Amino acid sequence: MWKVRHQGSPTARSDLSLAQVAEGLADGRWEPTDEVMGPNDSTWVPIESHPQLEEIAADLEPPPPHHYDDETRLDMTALIDVCLVLLIFFILTTSYAVLQKRLEAPGVSAGKVGPAVVTTEKVKQQMIWVKVYMENGSPVFKVEDQVVAADELESKLRSFVKSTSKTQLLFEHDYDVPQSAVVTVLDAAKGAGMEKISLALPDKGK
Repeated sequence: MWKVRHQGSPTARSDLSLAQVAEGLADGRWEPTDEVMGPNDSTWVPIESHPQLEEIAADLEPPPPHHYDDETRLDMTALIDVCLVLLIFFILTTSYAVLQKRLEAPGVSAGKVGPAVVTTEKVKQQMIWVKVYMENGSPVFKVEDQVVAADELESKLRSFVKSTSKTQLLFEHDYDVPQSAVVTVLDAAKGAGMEKISLALPDKGK
């Protein structure tokens, strides 16, 4: 009689005929890799390797692979729509922010071409005067004819704004003053809350 067991299994099905083994192989009860032992065999042999069963095992078609639904697949259509909406929103927001930062250019009309003229009376009533000039290779900052250190410039301007209620600045500097000193004054005026800054022409006389 024949014996059949699943590959590596300690238990086996016995008292089978060769025809029953072949029928079970065809029905799918046995796999070609399962082991069989015939009446004249002393060891277990895979069904597909047994001389009396290898042709039958070779003729069997392998079962089709089972296809499982892919539950991880995402529908990207909605995600693409959201990305397009966000892209349009950011483009419009950026464009609006750029328009807000644009400065209105002053109008030019006949007979009014040239720098604006500020009278001494207007300076005294509405403006805080700041001048920067070079002395011994270093810039000197003056606020209303008072020499002020660069790191104290913002606090000095803030105190003038508070005491005089002037929110406009008249900034004058010599031609040889470095750009870093000019930026220092502009930053200090902004930090002190100055609403308008008027630049006087640099002095080229020195």
